[in-house]
Order: sequence, then structure tokens, then C-alpha cells
Amino acid sequence: MTTQKMRSLKKLEIILDGAHLGFATDLIERAGVKGYTILHNLSGKGSTGFHAGQLMFNEDDVLVMVLAAVPEDLVDPLLEGFAAFFAEHSGVVFVSDIQVMRPEKFGR
Repeated sequence: MTTQKMRSLKKLEIILDGAHLGFATDLIERAGVKGYTILHNLSGKGSTGFHAGQLMFNEDDVLVMVLAAVPEDLVDPLLEGFAAFFAEHSGVVFVSDIQVMRPEKFGR
């Protein structure tokens, strides 16, 4: 791979309506995750049809994605919180294995 020191983490890709962004970021922060990335105005097609990635009236009316790199022991607690949410709302969480450079940024 590389001589750089890498850290194994899990990447969560959480897609949900912009109106619920605060729920997602609050859950992530309460779990102890220090940082995340938010992508606004997503386009795509899912079980509820096509979503255009354009701002309609405000940022609550579009899909957003929250990306977070988390230690493996936080995945199940976070997924439990999102499972209850997604029982009532549309959206999805993807989980994948990643290697992160600058591991000091992802410590607890």
C-alpha cells in the first residue's frame, strides 16, 4: 500500500431528507464522532422515485448525504439509532470498510 500510517475505520454514508439533517448530525455527535462531511442537493432514484438534485424552496426539500468515518465499535449503536428513524422516514445508510490517512484526526 503506502508507507503512510493508515487506520482501519468504517465509513457511514447516510442519505436522508434535508429536513432531518439535524437528527443525523445530532446522533453522530452524541456517539462521540468529532467530524463528518455533508453533501447537499443529491440526485438519484430509489424506491420513492427520482429525486432531482436542485434546490426547490429550501435545503429541507432536498436529499443530503452525511459521510462519517467511525471506529467499528460505534457502527452498531449508530445503526440502531438510524433503524428506528428509518422505520418512519425514507433514506438509507451504507457501511463500508475504509483506510484513513492521518489517523490522529480520527482518534477518540
